[in-house]
Amino acid sequence: MNRRPLVIAAATVGVLATAAVALPNLPPNPVTDKIDNKVYKEAGKRFASAADAPKREKAPFALPSWIPKDATDVRIRIHTTGEARMIRFTLGATPLDGPQCGATTPKPVGAPELHAKWWPGGTLRDGGRPECRGAHQYQVVVRGKQVYAWTDGTPGADPRDGAPALRANG
Repeated sequence: MNRRPLVIAAATVGVLATAAVALPNLPPNPVTDKIDNKVYKEAGKRFASAADAPKREKAPFALPSWIPKDATDVRIRIHTTGEARMIRFTLGATPLDGPQCGATTPKPVGAPELHAKWWPGGTLRDGGRPECRGAHQYQVVVRGKQVYAWTDGTPGADPRDGAPALRANG
């Protein structure tokens, strides 16, 4: 009996299984970026500061206007075929408050469906603070100086456009 086809099939399955486990855990590079984009429909960027991010509001990696300009170590992950986003940044001297972020209990937004090594495991519902709105409604959690924000693409009202900020209870 010729076992060669079985050995080839087993080796192929082993290589594919190893790649499926290893590729998402590799540091960003052109190969993993292309796989993220094509397979997972996700893309990510990292900026040293909020000032380094794109300024055009409709740019894929543009930050919401409620993020303080002095925020640092900004990471953003987007869904390339939708509006879902995850953002993590470190607060500078400017606190996270203002007309676009409410202080009431946030209205639930779908959990992030994106994946990033820098996003904490488990739930971020504990410590949920403001709900921030710009073009989208974001759920925001502040842990020390680290801020985690995510949206499932739910539209928000941006006070800069003359619309009142929407609050969680009304």
